Amino acid sequence: MKNFIHIIFILVLCSCHRKEISKVDRATYDKAYDFYDASQSDSAFTYFNKAKDELIEKGYHSFAGNCLVIMGIIQCEKGDYYGSQETALSAIKYLDEKKDSAELSANYNNLGIASQKLNEYEKAIVFHDNAAKFSTDIRNKLAQVNNKAVSYYSLKKYDSAINILNRALLSSDLKKYPTTYYRIYDNLAYTRFLKNKNYNVEQELFKALTIRDSINDITGLNASYFHLSDFFENRDPQKALFYANKMLDVSSKTQNADGKLAALQKIILLETPENTKIFFKKYQDLDDSLQIARNKSKSQFALERFGSEQLKVKNAKNEVEIFKRNIGLGALSIILVGGFFYYKRRKKRLQKENELKIKENELKISKKVHDVVANGIYQVMTKIENQEHFDRDKALDELEFVYEKSRDISYDKTDSNDKTEFHEKISGLIGSFKNDTVKTFLAGNSPNIWSDVNDSTQNEVYQVIRELLVNMKKHSQATLVAFKFERNNNLIQIQYTDNGVGIPGEIIHKNGLTNTVSRIEKIKGTVIFDTKTEKGLKVYISFPTS
Repeated sequence: MKNFIHIIFILVLCSCHRKEISKVDRATYDKAYDFYDASQSDSAFTYFNKAKDELIEKGYHSFAGNCLVIMGIIQCEKGDYYGSQETALSAIKYLDEKKDSAELSANYNNLGIASQKLNEYEKAIVFHDNAAKFSTDIRNKLAQVNNKAVSYYSLKKYDSAINILNRALLSSDLKKYPTTYYRIYDNLAYTRFLKNKNYNVEQELFKALTIRDSINDITGLNASYFHLSDFFENRDPQKALFYANKMLDVSSKTQNADGKLAALQKIILLETPENTKIFFKKYQDLDDSLQIARNKSKSQFALERFGSEQLKVKNAKNEVEIFKRNIGLGALSIILVGGFFYYKRRKKRLQKENELKIKENELKISKKVHDVVANGIYQVMTKIENQEHFDRDKALDELEFVYEKSRDISYDKTDSNDKTEFHEKISGLIGSFKNDTVKTFLAGNSPNIWSDVNDSTQNEVYQVIRELLVNMKKHSQATLVAFKFERNNNLIQIQYTDNGVGIPGEIIHKNGLTNTVSRIEKIKGTVIFDTKTEKGLKVYISFPTS
């Protein structure tokens, strides 16, 4: 389903361009538009790409720029946000600020939407400002106002968003466009709620929902259901679950994959524990299929653009060959051949380097998933197992925290909001593995131990300790576990001891502890596994504070 704001701009672009060049010159261009109007985006992209090259060759630069604008919009709609930005930015050089204001407005609007999808909200604000600057249509301007406000409240700059939306609602032209009016009206109410979670906006949100339902604004209904579910989440979980299910139903009927994912996230947090697993499986399957589809689109778009560039190279080579035959410059042939082989070698080298980077990134992500998600969930499971009275809300909070951390992995974000002192985090971690059969002991974990130890080193140490505890829980059958922390000048020493079955030296690296070694080496430390004790396991760890 096309983005609502994209549709507005496409209508403007259609009206601006179809009458300005001959039918012969615009044949491919018109065919591309026909495919896009028929929701055949892949074919539309292919023909817009072909039309763009033809129009540049014939000197119709504005029309070529228009092709690139629509190509960027298609990429954005298909989830290729980085590719969309690249295509949209390349369109600007073909567009004239005075003659092609509609195209520039649509292009900057698309750049803003792609930036929002990538959580680059500061960039999105700049792009939406530019879109409004070039817009001559009041409806488009109001759409830019709304998009800009969304970026502000995503940055938690609620007052700025509220001021923008309030001014928009005062526009005398806004009520001519009920879909746009209630988008702004609903977003204003939701922003007030985000600013103050005690602020009651139920009537405003419900009014927007009622109007959107009456005018069959499907995109708006999705937003209303999400906002109402968010509003009721801590007030009336049953209502919140009801609206989340309504959002899932509408998204399923309209094949809105992003809407379904958002609805399933809400349902997972609100459903009973016995049903959560079912919805999590649905979420996982949908997310996997969506990523596969988006990656397929990215590859297709890249191949289309690459094929076009290769065709230009081929044509250029043919011209060179004609030039060589006419004036007999044999030296030029040698230069071209040498340049070709240099290009091939360089391309091969860059490809290998890129493959290595991808593998390194995959290993990095795999390691984060193991440490953050797998061990995090196992720690929550351990807490639940050790609790005499199961606290559902607390468990959901912790699972939500693990979920947020897993989302951060996809954006390569670090957690900068955790204000807990590190010695308290260590104490809480070790204490969470204590139960009726396993006793944990802790010595020397004072705040002074961790003074001037940077965040990166603290994170590695935390993951090492959690890895030891998880392996103890899974494999050791230990009943006593002890950690001892000491600091000598700039050297920190940790001693781990348990009375379990121990680990034979030859299988240490098969027992999930290889991460322990690599993490300690990363912070320039050493780790020794004492496997010769009569019973149990001892691990000695030391590392510098800086």
